Parts: sequence; C-alpha cells; structure tokens
Amino acid sequence: MNDRFVRACRGEPVDATPVWFMRQAGRSLSAYRALREQYGILELAKTPELCAEITLMPVRELGVDAAVLFADIMLPLEPMGVGLRIEPEVGPIIDRPIRSAADIAALRPFDPAAVSFTLEAIRLVRRELDGKAGVIGFSGAPFTLACYLIEGRPSRDFAIAKAFMYREPAAWHDLMERLAAMVVVYLQAQVGAGADVVQLFDSWVGGLGPADYQRYVQPHVRRIFAALHGVPTIHFGTGTAALIELLAEAGGDVIGLDHRLPLAEAWKRVGHDRGIQGNLDAARLLAGWEATRDGAQVVLDEAAGRSGHIFNLGHGVLPQTDPELLHRLVDYVHEQTAVFETAAEVVS
Repeated sequence: MNDRFVRACRGEPVDATPVWFMRQAGRSLSAYRALREQYGILELAKTPELCAEITLMPVRELGVDAAVLFADIMLPLEPMGVGLRIEPEVGPIIDRPIRSAADIAALRPFDPAAVSFTLEAIRLVRRELDGKAGVIGFSGAPFTLACYLIEGRPSRDFAIAKAFMYREPAAWHDLMERLAAMVVVYLQAQVGAGADVVQLFDSWVGGLGPADYQRYVQPHVRRIFAALHGVPTIHFGTGTAALIELLAEAGGDVIGLDHRLPLAEAWKRVGHDRGIQGNLDAARLLAGWEATRDGAQVVLDEAAGRSGHIFNLGHGVLPQTDPELLHRLVDYVHEQTAVFETAAEVVS
C-alpha cells in the first residue's frame, strides 16, 4: 500500500515526500516512443488498454508515487462539437476557431459517456495498481481551453483570444461558463471511475495580470473547485507568481508551482494550510545528476519537511530527459525526506 501521495494532498503526515512528474508518461520513455511509432496521440488516448499501459509506465519504470492519466486536455472538447487534430511538433489545431457569440452558442453540452474510453482507462489503471500508487485525473482549465478554441492553435501570447475576451466580455463569460460546466462533469466522472486526486491545468493563465484574472477567470475556476466535494484537488498554472494568491482563492487543496517561485515564498503567500506541489526546473535534468540533485535539494530545503509538499517539476518532463535520472531523482527525494522525518521524530 502506497498512499503517501493522497495523504500529502490532504496535508496529512507521510513517510516520505511523494513524487510524480507532469508528462511522466511521454517521450522520455522508450516504451512510449515505441507505441508512438504505431499510433497517434489521440488514438492512444482513446484506446483504454493502451492508455492504461502508458499511464502505468512511470510507476513501473520510475518508481513515482502517482500515475497521472495519459490524455490530452483537448479530448473533452470533441463531444462539445469541436473538430480538432493534434499535429506533431505543433500541438492542437482547431478546425473552426471561435469568432463570435454564435459560435459559442453552437457548442453542445458535455456528456461524459462520450469519453467512456477515458473512464475505462482509469478503471483499468486503478485495478492494476491495487493501491501501489495514487491515480490522478485531470482537465484543462477554462481559460487555457478557451485560448485554444479562439486562437485555433498554440500561440506565444494568445493575443487573439485575449482580444476577444476584452472586446466581447459577455460572450467570453458565456464560453467560460460552458467550459467550467464541462470541467466539473468531466472531473466528477473521473473520480467516479477511480481517480484519487484531480488536477486542473491552467497552462496559459500566467499571461494575465491580477485584475484581468479576477474579472475574467477566477469566478469560473472558483465554481469548479466548489463543485468537487470529497476529493483532493491540485490547481496548477505556469508563470503565475503574480497570481498565486488569486489561484489559491479560486480553490485547490494543493497549489502547483512552476520553477520561478520558491516554495517558502509561495507558502507564506497562500498560507500553510495549503499543500504545495513543485518545483524543480525541468532543464536541470538535462544538465546531469549533480545539477539535478543540487536543484532538488534546494526544493527540499524550501519545503523544510512540512506536510503537504508534493515533489514535481515546474512543468512537464522534457522529451530528451534521461529516464535513469528521473528514477534516481525519485529515489533521492524519498531517501532524503525519509531521513529528515526520522531525524525530526528523534529530536521531538
């Protein structure tokens, strides 16, 4: 039985700091690359047996404490009537980007039965793990999804989406309400299928200032977290140092950090009653073990043995990362924090 990840999300004492990595089931693993030679990303995500196998790879190969569902944040948009494809080295491409209130009105209500493949994959993962690691479900956040829907593709600044937000505030809030309703149903369905914890990814929200976040985003995110009763939640965004208090106000038992904000500062700003996830710079893993170890130790020193710390990177695992280093990092965090907690018990 390994429940340290779920316990940490609840702020409970653990035997060692739990570790998992965003994009841990990805191109850094040779077994995943072999599957990608045969299947596209959406095909893998929509085939429960393959999706479950990929989700389980990091637990088996890296020793992480949680398996995060292998999926794409765009998947639940298809049942809403959005045509899309995933282009290699580019990302999601929307067939008909949203340009008007009428386009938003044409979106269909989300039916979780349309993503039964995702729910079946979660059931398979939970059955296979049998308590050996936590199971993480996730969804993209309304702002990030809206950016893709309006922009039509990845962008450096999502200026088209933000211009729509400023120019058509009523239509924007209509879109955000629809997306928030979808996210609630989608995450509740994942919990019903066996997810222990759910994470909301707001990858692009760091492009907003505090006032705009409060006006255009926060009310919708707050409703999502208010609807997720009885399950631990993680709220993650990148580039959010200026927004971290507002993200915490919106919700989440655990606040995920990118590598730019020290853990100790984040805890001071959001309160020690919240968990903190993060936040090693993923690029350190490309610099070898010493750089990785030194960066990890800084993160652990910042955490200072507090309950509620989950070790992760500041963003996803980079494709060129050596999985042996990832495994070594997992072991290092477990060993260092287990020693720390044992010493603390002796002192007390």
